[in-house]
Amino acid sequence: METKWLEDFVSLAETRSFSRSAQLRHVTQPAFSRRIQALEAWAGTDLVDRSSYPTRLTLAGETLRSQALEILQSLQSTHAMLRGYASTDEAVIDFAAPHTLAFTFFPAWIKGLQQHFGELKSSLTALNVHDAALRLVEGGCDVLITYHHPSQPLQLDPHRFDMVNLGHEVLAPFVKTSDDGLPLFTLPGSTRAPTPYLAYSSGAYLGRVADFVVQDAKAAIHLNRVYETDMAESLKAMALEGHGVAFLPYSAVHKEVAAQKLSRLHLPKKAHALEATLEIRAYREKPQQFRPTNSTTEALWTYLTNQALSTKA
Repeated sequence: METKWLEDFVSLAETRSFSRSAQLRHVTQPAFSRRIQALEAWAGTDLVDRSSYPTRLTLAGETLRSQALEILQSLQSTHAMLRGYASTDEAVIDFAAPHTLAFTFFPAWIKGLQQHFGELKSSLTALNVHDAALRLVEGGCDVLITYHHPSQPLQLDPHRFDMVNLGHEVLAPFVKTSDDGLPLFTLPGSTRAPTPYLAYSSGAYLGRVADFVVQDAKAAIHLNRVYETDMAESLKAMALEGHGVAFLPYSAVHKEVAAQKLSRLHLPKKAHALEATLEIRAYREKPQQFRPTNSTTEALWTYLTNQALSTKA
């Protein structure tokens, strides 16, 4: 039996919806259903009454629900204590962030933060967006820094997690600048001569946003996918070598654009702007009795919240 099965089950008991809980747990609905079935196989009895809607728990399910809450709370409390043993300095804040933000946003953000907030000791784990969010959900970090776009919302329960906006990022297509100062390739391409496309791997967050931008364009865009990876830095390197067009965050390429090594591509006049504006957000788990927030994280969160409020004002 895996603890994530219990976490899935508790979520289902709260939402009474397989689809909603699957979103909150960052898995597909079929995968979520299989994990609930695995828990039922371990328990040796049905835990969910699937004949009713909204979903209801069986008597055995209600019994397990109360026990699961106690078990998970005990595990989270123990985990928090063990993390305290692992760190010799309680002032260290553990961050998790997608690889691209870890390379482009985080270093400058931390530098600016220290100039105003004060000295800050930090630890950063770089993952893909899904795994970074899962790290927060599972209590593996203090603060998650990630992207948000309306087409790909991050399903983190607002009753459990606090959020603050840290800024914005523009995702747009870039290509190598030729010796005569012009883009090496252009858009929208054609059926006979599609533009070489350097794409994100299937399932990558920025890839899904890029797909949305292409599909939302007012003109038909013809692309030939010649390379794919889940790393924006790899796409940037391939673009600089002239292999094709890549959708990249502006913060990752602004130096190359200023040096005229990369050019941003636009569609013909009157066409829809080929870009997406993403929010950069910070999330943290709300303080709870069985897992209190350390004082440094609490002070940082208060500072970030006040900064966001002053920016709105």
